[in-house]
Amino acid sequence: MPAFTRRQLVVLLLLTLVWGLNWPVLKISVADFPPLTFRALSLALSVPLYVLVLRQQRLPLTIARAHWGQLGWLALWNMVLWNALMILSIPRLASGRAAILGYTMPIFSAVLGQLLFHDRLGLRAWAGVAAAAGGVSLLLANEMGSLGGSATGVALMLAAAACWALGTQLLRRSELAMPLITLTLWMTLLTVGVLAVLAWLLESGSWHWPGAATGFGIVYNAVLALAFAQVAWFYLARTLPPVASTLSVMMIPVIGVFAGSWWLGEALHWQDWSAMALIVLAIASVLRPARAAPRP
Repeated sequence: MPAFTRRQLVVLLLLTLVWGLNWPVLKISVADFPPLTFRALSLALSVPLYVLVLRQQRLPLTIARAHWGQLGWLALWNMVLWNALMILSIPRLASGRAAILGYTMPIFSAVLGQLLFHDRLGLRAWAGVAAAAGGVSLLLANEMGSLGGSATGVALMLAAAACWALGTQLLRRSELAMPLITLTLWMTLLTVGVLAVLAWLLESGSWHWPGAATGFGIVYNAVLALAFAQVAWFYLARTLPPVASTLSVMMIPVIGVFAGSWWLGEALHWQDWSAMALIVLAIASVLRPARAAPRP
């Protein structure tokens, strides 16, 4: 396990807070608003922010044509499928449980890394994955009855987590020589295009002006959950091994569960508290610096 730099720890803390609080925000935002339309609007409004930062830092806005294929492949797994499948599942699940299912991603990432990329994970890494899996299992244990009526939501969120896990593995191994914000801008533009078409095909009959709660959710997602946190995540995913970056964000579903309980009145059970301890253990497995090798 690599040692986290101070910058990585600060980025991780801010990312955890922003994405953890976003789960109840998403639930409230799509309560009476078409979910794909909501996500497409949020993504579209984040684009000018990326452009503004790129202009201020005098970074390139364009990418070479030779990289278009790899860009599209990364966008498909990291953003298009994750955003579409995730937002479609939100109306069907409690916000806390949606967060838990979404953050099965580290488990998928570890398995995919072993099967597809022949990663050799140490005992500490597998212990972290096992602790994360135990925490997720506990949090779902007392919800199986209610989830039975939301099988579609569960399937959509698990598929989204698997896509995100593969995208993280691919992003870590990509050799695109471009600034992270430029990469994020173009992946966002591709995602906006796909989600806009899906929203028009599936939701145009229910389009209406967003209310105050949805408007707040669009702004929160555009500015914080996307313009800031998406770049922050890609920074961690590219600078850390996949298992370290994925396990390090496992506090996000815990914040999502407790924020949903406080904000939306979603009930907490003993499984929530036990799972939090396991997830903290999973995080500790990657945040604790590796023991230095003895000098000869």
